[in-house]
Amino acid sequence: MKRTLVIGDIHGGFKALQQVLERAKVTMDDQLIFLGDYVDGWSESSEIIKFLMELSKKQECIFIKGNHDAWCEDWLALGQSPDVWLFNGGKSTVESYADYLPEDLDIHLEFFQRMKSYHIDNQSRLFIHAGYASMHGPEKEVYSSNYRWDRTLWETAVAMDKKLEKNSELYPKRLLLYKEIFIGHTPTLDIGITTPANKANIWNMDTGAAYTGALSIMDIDSKEFWQSDPLPSLYPNEKGRN
Repeated sequence: MKRTLVIGDIHGGFKALQQVLERAKVTMDDQLIFLGDYVDGWSESSEIIKFLMELSKKQECIFIKGNHDAWCEDWLALGQSPDVWLFNGGKSTVESYADYLPEDLDIHLEFFQRMKSYHIDNQSRLFIHAGYASMHGPEKEVYSSNYRWDRTLWETAVAMDKKLEKNSELYPKRLLLYKEIFIGHTPTLDIGITTPANKANIWNMDTGAAYTGALSIMDIDSKEFWQSDPLPSLYPNEKGRN
């Protein structure tokens, strides 16, 4: 039976990605939706991009662009490597591309350029890296950077009164636009949760793979999920973004 599986922030942890695909018993019939931040952190960022390009030739994949991917895209296209990017995992990404030929870098750049800002399926489920500020949804967003940086959507859901009914005047209007919203960007570790976290109708799939957490993959219909080993155990001689 065909499944749709959503994958959280990977951050250069190729070993973790291989683990979750194996543990979820992913087949070529499954649709895969990646929520972004493929790079920056552990040492195998370029290997992940190479793998995902090949994977997309075999099965249906949707690739959302994260803020770290936008940084990497700027570096591949323009040679820009701001200190804030290098300090936040970019250095390991640059190092992972050290042996690549210019023509190979161009192929990877094209892959980044084809990534989507967000995806909405036929059941009104939104997949986006971070969030959006517009009360009318991401289609009406004034600043496209919010797709990759906005944390207010998640913070709103986390802070909400659990007893608040959807028909209440106080219910956040942004959350009423979609049946479900799947995001990454803000580690669930920040609120003491190590697994995919559900607040209101938002599912946060960033379970801290860049830091001390695991990478997570989830069946969006059944909500069954699988996780890798904690990333520091897979890369014992590295620090990731810790």
